[in-house]
Amino acid sequence: MTPLRQALADYLTLRRSLGYKLDRPEKLLGQFLAYLEALGTSTVTVSHALAWARLPANGNSNWWSHRLSVVRQFALYLRTLDPATEVPATDLLPWFSHRATPYLYTDAEVEALIVAAESLRFPIRTATYQTLLGLLAVTGMRVGEAIRLDRDDFDPVSGVVLVRWTKFNKTRELPLHPSTVSALSRYLSQRATTMAPTRTPAFFISPAGARLLYCNVHWTFKMLAGQAGLKPRSGSCRPRIHDLRHSFAVRSLLEAYQDGHDPGARMALLSTYLGHVDPMKGSQTVFARRRSPGVVFV
Repeated sequence: MTPLRQALADYLTLRRSLGYKLDRPEKLLGQFLAYLEALGTSTVTVSHALAWARLPANGNSNWWSHRLSVVRQFALYLRTLDPATEVPATDLLPWFSHRATPYLYTDAEVEALIVAAESLRFPIRTATYQTLLGLLAVTGMRVGEAIRLDRDDFDPVSGVVLVRWTKFNKTRELPLHPSTVSALSRYLSQRATTMAPTRTPAFFISPAGARLLYCNVHWTFKMLAGQAGLKPRSGSCRPRIHDLRHSFAVRSLLEAYQDGHDPGARMALLSTYLGHVDPMKGSQTVFARRRSPGVVFV
């Protein structure tokens, strides 16, 4: 292992001991070091960081900004070990905030996504994405939470899933509708009959028998959305997998109004169920942005 690779390993270990997960930064920094190695250098400079951050050349400016910010954090650590390290200034490749408008899904659109998953190459991949999409739609779980689930986190007897140490270091139990319990149980049965035993504890698996990767899930969803005929509703409102969570939140609040229940009480419950810290910054923000219902798949 080169000194720079060892420094990266130490950096990740240190930050993770402080509670950071760093899955994406680890991948990006590994790519950045490979870029430096291809250039034959082991010193982080501003020019090298900028050149790498601007890849690909037709990339989004905010993606470039994110890539550079990941290098900046690592460079700050490296400079304590190597004074020759250059730290990119914070005003290089600045981030321009633009919040997407939630794409609120209808029943028909969620069903179309699930039907589109039948086109995936392997039967277990089809079953994985159909079950994953259904679970996201009816629980509002974050994508990362769903793909981090282990088999032992699902209790079919009690009808709950345990979501462990997610955003804000929160752990919570989610009660499930009986139909959702049945769907998850069917998926596990299909796994057992179509796949060889695997050592991974993951609940959702790829055809290779490994835990799903966040980037691959997003890529697959984008492909399925196109096959399902889902179109952008505006320049800032495009089908995103995270909007299954927004749709769940909006539907839950609308049902509270329609059923004559106290929306404030429902929001507090919803905030806990979704794993929010502040109800006003979570469910209410989404609800205020679009009032049309996103009907969830059952």
